[in-house]
Amino acid sequence: MAKSNAVRWIVGLVVLGAFGVAVWLATRPPPLTIQGEVSADRVDISPRVGGRIGKLGANVGDMVERGTTIAELDSPQLVAALVAARAALSVANADLARINSTRPETIAARRADSAAAQADVILAKETFDRQNQLASTGNAPQARVDEATRNLEMAARKKDAADAALQLAVAGASPEERALAAAQVKQAEAALSQREVDIAELVIRSPIAGQVTTRIAELGENFSAGAPLFSMVDIRNVWFTFNLREDLLGGLKVGDTFEVTVPALRSERIPVRVTVINVQGQYATWRATRATGEFDLRTFEVRAAPVQPREGLRPGMSAIASWAERGR
Repeated sequence: MAKSNAVRWIVGLVVLGAFGVAVWLATRPPPLTIQGEVSADRVDISPRVGGRIGKLGANVGDMVERGTTIAELDSPQLVAALVAARAALSVANADLARINSTRPETIAARRADSAAAQADVILAKETFDRQNQLASTGNAPQARVDEATRNLEMAARKKDAADAALQLAVAGASPEERALAAAQVKQAEAALSQREVDIAELVIRSPIAGQVTTRIAELGENFSAGAPLFSMVDIRNVWFTFNLREDLLGGLKVGDTFEVTVPALRSERIPVRVTVINVQGQYATWRATRATGEFDLRTFEVRAAPVQPREGLRPGMSAIASWAERGR
């Protein structure tokens, strides 16, 4: 009888212990885990100038290197503007050459005019001397002397004008005219360079090495400047991003390492290193932090890059980290 009671007591204690363990396991908080995702640099590619799609060099899913031609635009308007800019530059250069030079025939004509004016001065001087001598002896009236004086003065003025015209022909344009013509050449060169840049922008090249994720461009479709043609992602530079309440940071700092599990890669554990801890603009779900006071906890973005490059990571993949292992 005593032995039977002892067995009952032992069984009761075992059942009670099992019940206590079950209650403890049921009331124990679940392991703290956080979930994030794989992210990467995304680039929307758009043209700087408008045009019609004339050629496509990439499609969704293609891996392209930086500088690869992915599309070409056609724009007759820009081609015509380029031709006009080249013509304007030719006109400006021709005008500058005209300003900086004088035809030899013009200089020769001005020299001839100067020589003829000099001959007229000599003739007028001889006539004046003769009439002046006759007037001194009373053989010529004063009116003829006055006429000879006026003719001499007119001949001298014509000589001065002919000499000035010769100097102008030899010297050419003024410094101000030369500067204006040179400035017009530079202005035409700048306009031509702008048109050449516009034409070069008709060829769309990939700004990064990555994968094409979206293609909006279609052959023959017209796009204005700034309209997106492609979207690309740089899958060679991926990282993990997590949004954590500030009470979960617990001294986390840039450079710390932990492990994440990626379900898409057969739950492989990947070591990562924290690169960025950045506060978010919004608040996390409301949570009381003290019995005597309630506060809103802010959310922080935590970025972590793989310690070693890992093939197969794609933006959007889920990533799970056991935060309890970090003593949270």
